[in-house]
Amino acid sequence: MNGKRAVVTGAASGIGQAVALRMLRDGEQVLAVDLDAARLEPVREAGAEVLVADLGTAEGCDAVASVGAGADHLVNAAGIIRLRDIFTMPRDEFRDIFRINVESVFFLCQQLGPTMPSGGAIVNLSSISAKLTATLETAAYAASKTAILAITRSFAYALAPQDVRVNAICPGIIDTPMQDRVLEEVARLRGITASELSDLRTATVPLGRGATPDECAAAICFMLSDAASYMTGQAINYDGGMVM
Repeated sequence: MNGKRAVVTGAASGIGQAVALRMLRDGEQVLAVDLDAARLEPVREAGAEVLVADLGTAEGCDAVASVGAGADHLVNAAGIIRLRDIFTMPRDEFRDIFRINVESVFFLCQQLGPTMPSGGAIVNLSSISAKLTATLETAAYAASKTAILAITRSFAYALAPQDVRVNAICPGIIDTPMQDRVLEEVARLRGITASELSDLRTATVPLGRGATPDECAAAICFMLSDAASYMTGQAINYDGGMVM
């Protein structure tokens, strides 16, 4: 991927940061986007151009579209989660989740996709929660990640005539700060320890473990690469076999 340009959102932590760092190691120019300026420092130090933006606003997406126009690759990794009982989920928190997780993906695909050159590619981060419903405390988050699958398919059709591919990845248990928060908050809501919940969740994974962010980043970079040149509109599970 040497000599190509990429836009990576959610680059301040977790999978987004792992993708940005891997791309930089591969010689790609990276625009790393996040709201958390301080936590963007590792990617800045590694050579990325950074942009601090609130992707839940039109102004934030417009800024990314302006600076990132013409990029070869887009990775929509920005996202938030709120853990609540499904029967007490507040309406304002539900809307916040969709504002960040869904609107940013739709409008960045809308704004950046048409500017991409032939051979360009987009990967949107969905989640295995879009296909499983066992963790009811993540119901709103799961709904947002399910919406991303429809967005991915729609833009795959829309951008196919210009040879730009659009796919989604559905990560399972990935060792990220967000995953740690999920364990802690869901365990609290259920009245068990985070360690107990972690054991219960890992037991649902046939491979018997979670993945590192860099493992997931490798899969995303494959999906962006020419090795995946005939794949578009897909939602790839990256979950150790939780969904087969």
